[in-house]
Amino acid sequence: MSERLEVRRAIAADPAAIFEVLTNPQGHVGIDSSGMLMNATGQPVTSVGDSFVVHMDREALNDLPLGLYDVTVKIVTFEPTREIAWTIESQLNLGHVYGYKLEPIDEGTLVTSYYDWSDVDQSWKDAASSRSFQRARSVPRSASLRELWPRDARGLRSQRPASQAHAPPRP
Repeated sequence: MSERLEVRRAIAADPAAIFEVLTNPQGHVGIDSSGMLMNATGQPVTSVGDSFVVHMDREALNDLPLGLYDVTVKIVTFEPTREIAWTIESQLNLGHVYGYKLEPIDEGTLVTSYYDWSDVDQSWKDAASSRSFQRARSVPRSASLRELWPRDARGLRSQRPASQAHAPPRP
């Protein structure tokens, strides 16, 4: 099994506009191609260590009966207009990293979406070799980013209906 998955797409937008979407919690919901991200809570990130909460629904993948749950997106790489990456903190802190590299090209931006398991414990890698985990790990998020552009001036998808939105956690 590969330790790092990458998908590249040319997007007809400049790196700064794409980076703005990627730093915004609602931007993550807007570009989600899995259907798992229902809503997000928090402010746009501006540096390594910043975080926000994403309200998830694993049932969208029809593979694990986890239902509604929350994860914290914690920024681990932040290079304005060039690269952003994050890890997921939740009940299961696996150590996997999601990220985007942005390279200016004549047509706009070459976006590389990546998913890196190199720091994940071997026991989780072994468990992930099952078919359902392989399918969940192979969602090409940058394909969704390309389809999204330019839906609105900020590149954000409109809010999902309230019936589908996950309420923020109670204090």
